[in-house]
Amino acid sequence: MSERNLDRHGRWRNVAISFRASPEEAALIDAKVAASGLSKQSYIIDRLLGWEVKVVPSSRVQRALSEQMNRVYRELRRIRDGSDISPELEEVIALLACEFHALGTIDKPSDVEHEDMLIKTLR
Repeated sequence: MSERNLDRHGRWRNVAISFRASPEEAALIDAKVAASGLSKQSYIIDRLLGWEVKVVPSSRVQRALSEQMNRVYRELRRIRDGSDISPELEEVIALLACEFHALGTIDKPSDVEHEDMLIKTLR
């Protein structure tokens, strides 16, 4: 049996709640938990109760984002047709884009965005 612990308000957390998820859902939850920097328990409770999940930049979060980005990159290289992208992968890509944007790591337009900008200015 798991050990009891206190929540942020000093209340005992001694009620266990469990649920089942598909492997894809579990992987998506794990990706979101890793990107948040919180424990899985804290992340799930915050999300279920509608509380804001704030990502605090740290080396642990940076490592988790880097690992997620590498997985996405490998998966995108494996995929030849854009229609093969799963909804879970799309959600992870959107999550990573938001996190990198919020952390200020996206500072210049991509090559595709640059080309689009050049095409628009040709008019």
